Amino acid sequence: MSSEKLIFQLSAPGRFGIELPELDVPPDRSLDEVPRELLRGELDFPEVSQVDVVRHFTRLSALNYHIDSGMYPLGSCTMKYNPKVNDSMAALTGFAELHPLAPARHAQGALELVYRLGKFLAAVAGMDETSLVPAAGAHGELTALMMVKAHFRKKGEERTRVLVPDSAHGTNPASAAMCGFEVMEVPSDHRGLTDLAALGKALDERVALVMLTNPNTLGLFEEQILEVIQLCHRSGALVYCDGANSNALLGRARPGDMGFDVMHFNLHKTFSTPHGGGGPGAGAVCVTPVLAPYLPIPRVVLENGTYRWAEACPDSIGRIHAFYGNFGNQVRAFTYILSLGLTGLREIADAAVLNANYVKSRLQGVYDVAHDRSCMHEFVLTGKRMARTKGVKTLDVAKRLLDLGYHAPTIYFPLIVEEAMMVEPTESESVESLDGFVAAMLQIAREADENPDLVRNAPHTTVVSRFDEVEAARKPILRWQGKLPRETK
Repeated sequence: MSSEKLIFQLSAPGRFGIELPELDVPPDRSLDEVPRELLRGELDFPEVSQVDVVRHFTRLSALNYHIDSGMYPLGSCTMKYNPKVNDSMAALTGFAELHPLAPARHAQGALELVYRLGKFLAAVAGMDETSLVPAAGAHGELTALMMVKAHFRKKGEERTRVLVPDSAHGTNPASAAMCGFEVMEVPSDHRGLTDLAALGKALDERVALVMLTNPNTLGLFEEQILEVIQLCHRSGALVYCDGANSNALLGRARPGDMGFDVMHFNLHKTFSTPHGGGGPGAGAVCVTPVLAPYLPIPRVVLENGTYRWAEACPDSIGRIHAFYGNFGNQVRAFTYILSLGLTGLREIADAAVLNANYVKSRLQGVYDVAHDRSCMHEFVLTGKRMARTKGVKTLDVAKRLLDLGYHAPTIYFPLIVEEAMMVEPTESESVESLDGFVAAMLQIAREADENPDLVRNAPHTTVVSRFDEVEAARKPILRWQGKLPRETK
């Protein structure tokens, strides 16, 4: 069937979907100066008619699962609904068609938005300054780590180690290693919280930063957070808050008030800007005065009623991204905050926590909960009992959910939980939506008892059955070699 074909398989020689006018300017000869060995060879583009292109991608779009098509309980990712008014504001001509090199005098509205959004985020974080330059959460982590390194270099202290609890967000150790730090893991205690004794032993004059996620990746609030931060500061280390789970805290608690020195927000999580296909993201970084001098450039400043770019910042870590981050997502986040206000932000946190605890209580007993206590905006189930007694693994549950019309929760993360399923309903979902997801999960549990092969062989209703993810990761299809999947060995 054509719906199962790749765009390359729909190709036919001489077929095209658009006809361009004759060139009415001199041809560009700039490539003539590039050495031939540096030029890419001939590309194997498909030759397809316009109607075939439109129908092909329309069919594909119907197969995609996205936040507008249903509940997306992807733990730690906060896949909340994106209000359409945000898109309308981002599409305004003054924003969408503004050239990134426009002089400041022609971009006062955009600069004001950047400036005010930075102040909003700093207020929500309980901190002083914000940079909106980072293009993703992990980019925000890296930016923070670079600032921390610059801070201790200026102080003349050689601190080369970063501590990361095993319940922290998964990108933290990678970001620290990329920045040149030695990474040391700190274990959790029996409650799923940072082990204070282990943290105390690990803290010494080599530690520059402790990277915490609060609430942590188990969906639990670090109840000893004040004591944790005091321990870190007494040793001379700074403390970073991964803001991936900020949806649980909005308007209720501020990391700056807890003593954190720096944090990032994922605008594409907490402030409802789209994730897209792996992006575009936005990882705004908020800091206290100790790190403010090291914020990246450019910065937006307000002087005598006029907004301008500031680049004369001698201690800055410099540029970390072209232009000023993902501006469209900044417009969306600004719209979201303005439309809700402080009361609305607080209601987001309240509803997100309520929804998570409701779903957890409905599933508890049928599925095992990793930590049997009140959670924040997400919680972690463990399928180890089902795997051992029925031979039905967490991956099987995830695949069966596709048959029942639901995207799976995050699976096999956090790594410290065997056969983990991390569920985050977000505040967007109604009780009817939550009950539908619960019903699907309960049905799968019954099927695991009565007909485990049904679950083990899922999905059954999708266009493509179960992928071999390991093989796909190790042997990707190389279109640049002009090979179709069936030809790739």
